[in-house]
Amino acid sequence: MSLLIGVDVGGTNLRLGVVEYRVQNDTVRLLEEMRFHADFSGLCKSHPHAPEQAWQAILTTIAAAIESVRNKYPDISSIGIGFPGFIDPNTQKISQSPNLPGLSYVDLSADLSQLVALPVITENDALAAAYGEFAANVTKSRNMLYLGLGTGVGGGLILNGQPFQGQHGVAMEVGHIIVRPQSLHADARPCGCGNYGCMEQYASASGVAISYAKLTGKQYTAHEIAIHAKAGDSAAIEAYCLAGSSLAQALAHILKVIDVTDVVIGGGMSAGWVHMAKAFQVQLEQDLIPTLRGKVNVSISTMGDQAGIIGAAMLAQRKAFKSM
Repeated sequence: MSLLIGVDVGGTNLRLGVVEYRVQNDTVRLLEEMRFHADFSGLCKSHPHAPEQAWQAILTTIAAAIESVRNKYPDISSIGIGFPGFIDPNTQKISQSPNLPGLSYVDLSADLSQLVALPVITENDALAAAYGEFAANVTKSRNMLYLGLGTGVGGGLILNGQPFQGQHGVAMEVGHIIVRPQSLHADARPCGCGNYGCMEQYASASGVAISYAKLTGKQYTAHEIAIHAKAGDSAAIEAYCLAGSSLAQALAHILKVIDVTDVVIGGGMSAGWVHMAKAFQVQLEQDLIPTLRGKVNVSISTMGDQAGIIGAAMLAQRKAFKSM
């Protein structure tokens, strides 16, 4: 039996979980989950010319959270972290994090391992969530695409039971598929990746907030906008419909390339799926090539935040097993 810590780093929240893995029967169980408020996105934006200062604050916050968990579970063997950014599969360094600006080629695995004196692996947060969904046997297929709707939109791909990182660690950065090209849309929204009109600028929680603000001039969170949509607010409904159609437009292009049957949609924004579903389905059927229509199984995750935590922990376990 192994006890692992899985960490899901978000733009505004930090989630940790203690995961029990039993190799004898290949089962995984989340023993306890803890949440901490950590506005890493705001921290990075407030230190645009001093990224090292922001980085040290991020390290200190994560290390303190881990130590609070280890006080209760001293037998932790390794730590896996799902981080929102491009992770180089060879060096483990974070080459860029569009939603945490200023971070460039920082080494979370090495820096944090030095602070907590335990092996640490870092993986893209959406890939970690994808692996968590897979490890929990959400689908019987060994091929699965995961789309995580949060502050941004991330993607994770499982091929033949293995997490697919890509050669440079940017595989399945689906949030940065351009759905509204600047050449065709004068109001195409700027993205943290450096382009304009990226899908996550419309289909993420921040994207929904931007859409609603543009329609009403009012600033609300995606959760608050979902409440407005449920009450019949036309602007809120429109903001969520745009999110759904933008997500479907990108997904149709992805499926033309990777051709998988099972798609799982998770992340905090998926709680508002009821307001996105119709626009999503209409756009998906319209944009899919005919041979794929009716052959894609899209489901909403029932794991909530646990997918990223479990997936990060299991990726740490997987790496530890490989190094033995």
